[in-house]
Amino acid sequence: MPAPHNSFKTALAKGDAQIGLWVVASEASVTEMIGTAGFDWLVLDGEHAPNDIRSLRDSLMALNGSDSHPVVRIPIGETWMVKQVLDAGAQTVLVPMVDTAEQARDMALAMRYPPLGVRGMGATGARASRFGEITDYVATANDEVCLLVQAESRAAIANLDDILTVEGVDGVFIGPADLSADMGFPGAASAPEVQEVITDAIKRITSSGKAAGILTQSLDDAKTYLELGATFVAVGIDMVMYAKVTRQLCKDAKALL
Repeated sequence: MPAPHNSFKTALAKGDAQIGLWVVASEASVTEMIGTAGFDWLVLDGEHAPNDIRSLRDSLMALNGSDSHPVVRIPIGETWMVKQVLDAGAQTVLVPMVDTAEQARDMALAMRYPPLGVRGMGATGARASRFGEITDYVATANDEVCLLVQAESRAAIANLDDILTVEGVDGVFIGPADLSADMGFPGAASAPEVQEVITDAIKRITSSGKAAGILTQSLDDAKTYLELGATFVAVGIDMVMYAKVTRQLCKDAKALL
């Protein structure tokens, strides 16, 4: 029995646009509910959300049977973190703050078993292989893992063309918030100077044959990025959505008094 097919990776390779959502609630029951909404992919955030390996595992379990593909973002590009989330059952990993081709290459090696990489051979007792039920997991897993790296600094943009040459990198995600801050526009990702860099980056990524991704909370911007060729676009953040709806409901209800 081979490793499960990564339909998200296949969609990116074919250039089929994938619409996603950022999940930071760090609660498996919330993740399970979001998994019924119909998004193509969901980021389980280990960088800025209060997740640990167990809560990430629980959210991965909660998405069993969902059509939404889980993308696990680790806190930083460390080989041991990649190993843990892969063994916990993730197939697609998003790595923040990748500024150089060398960093991207290290992550690509971390995703794969030898001789193509350095992933440790410990999945037999883990969720990744269904605790040994997937007998051909080690032989087939390399083909089904998907690596997404984040370019979110001036250094990353300067090194983007080199990053795009790294074998094993399936897509590059532009991080508007950190990029805008590094460019001198903190909290102003919509600044024309920032958007010009983002537009150029998306075009360079797609021209290389890799998938381009981005997060926006504006459907108008999402449409623009998709028209530029972005393949995986996230259109919201769960806790931001909850906060807006909750506050508005409270405001509307108190207006009844």
